[in-house]
Order: sequence, then structure tokens, then C-alpha cells
Amino acid sequence: MIDIELEKFIKESLKEDIKDGDHTTLACIDKNTTNSAELIAKDNGVIAGIELALLIFNEVDKKLDIKTKYNDGDAVRNGDVIMTITGNSHSILTAERLVLNCMQKMSAIASKTRHICNLISETNAKVLDTRKTTPLNRKIQKWAVKIGGGENHRNGLYDMIMIKDNHIDFSKGITNAIKKTKDYVEKKNKTLDIIVETRNINEVKEVIKEGGIRRILLDNFNYTDTRKAVKIIGNKFETESSGGIDESNILEYAKCGVDYISLGSLTHTIKNFDLSLKAI
Repeated sequence: MIDIELEKFIKESLKEDIKDGDHTTLACIDKNTTNSAELIAKDNGVIAGIELALLIFNEVDKKLDIKTKYNDGDAVRNGDVIMTITGNSHSILTAERLVLNCMQKMSAIASKTRHICNLISETNAKVLDTRKTTPLNRKIQKWAVKIGGGENHRNGLYDMIMIKDNHIDFSKGITNAIKKTKDYVEKKNKTLDIIVETRNINEVKEVIKEGGIRRILLDNFNYTDTRKAVKIIGNKFETESSGGIDESNILEYAKCGVDYISLGSLTHTIKNFDLSLKAI
């Protein structure tokens, strides 16, 4: 059964594109015409969005015959035929742009994530995404991160508590923010993990003293302070590095011994993976 969020995304995306009709197709192609087309990779990398493409094609026309030659997460090269689609020409053309838009974005994210994961494969650190996603596209973008080998951070403001710098400053200090958060969780009978963002070693020590949380995030720490913080924290809490980290320095941060490294660039700074759909 299709996920309700995905179903809504597909329906709304098709509605945005089609409105009262695909008039180009309606104008120049007989409605009973059948054809075949190939979806072709025009880049090297990790393909993602195949499963979503099948859902989109099925939403447009359940009678389309689709043969996939790769699975989500497979490595592909320029020129590889990812899938062939046979059936009503109107249906193929109407679904084309949404399929390509989704797969190009997802494949770009999956490819970048796989590359980043490979850079730190010799360590125990795991790569996390963030909430820095395109509005209403978060589900498919985070899906792509998973396909690429990364892990999802919180999905939104509702499924995890993350006490960041502004929360701390608005709460008059890190200890007060944690105390109030723990009281809130208890009163509301919530089972939410708590992550606390720290800006220096003193804040790390303050979080450890207060306790009652799951993970300490080291925000914009340099290598020396990251190693020091990891040593101080030990096995008391999970550790996460974030801020100013990219492919040029992620290995050094991973070598500091953190459990997780989060990068907003996995989803907000990518170059689309080139794909095309051609009639055969």
C-alpha cells in the first residue's frame, strides 16, 4: 500500500503540472497511440527514485508496462538504460517531467551521500542529513539520503527534541533549557530523544552535568576541541559533529571519534543528476 504522504505528493505534483490538461500532447498525438521510451542516465553515479517513478507512472496509468534494469542504490554510468516504458503515449508524456524531476534530484542526493560515506568508511562515524530540504520535498530527499547510504536525522520538529543555540539563549542558559525540556517531556508523556547543541567545551561539561539527554552535538568545533569533547563525553552520550564540514575535512572530523556527522549540503547544495527519457 502506498504511503499516504507519498500518495499526496504525487497527486499534488501531477495536479500542479497538468491542471486542465497536457495540451501539447492532446493537440498533436492521437489518444490511442502507443509507444515505448527509455529512461537513460546521462551521468555517472548512484541511481535513486526508481521506486518513486513506478508509483508516479502507476498513478498516471496503471496499464503502462515498465521494465526496470536497475534498482535504487545501484551504480550507473552515462548511457545506461535505467528502465523502459511501453503503453499509451499520452500517459508516458504526461508523467515524464515529474518522474525526471524527482529522479534527477534523488539521484544527485544519493550520489553525493554515497561519495561522502565512502570518504569516512574507514571510521565508525555515520553520515546524517538535516532539515535543510526543499519544502514539501523532504520525504523524497531524505529517502534519497538513505538510498545513498546515509542516515536520517529528525524528520521534522515533531519527532525529536533538538535544543539549538537560539533555544539556549532564549531559555537563559543551557542547563535551564535542558531542565525545562525534561519537565515538558515528562508532563506530556512523550518518548522523544533529546539532542543538545553545544558551542564550546564549557557547554559540553554543563550538558554532561545536567544529563538526561541522548546526544551532544558539537557545533563548529575545531579538530582539537572535538577530540577533547569526545574524550570528556566518553560513553555517557552519543556525539555528533556539525557546522563547517564538507568533503575536504569530514575524514578528519570522523577520525576524532564522533558517532555522527551531519551535513546540510547533502540536500541543499547539489547539482542535478542528468537523466533523459527518449522515445524508441
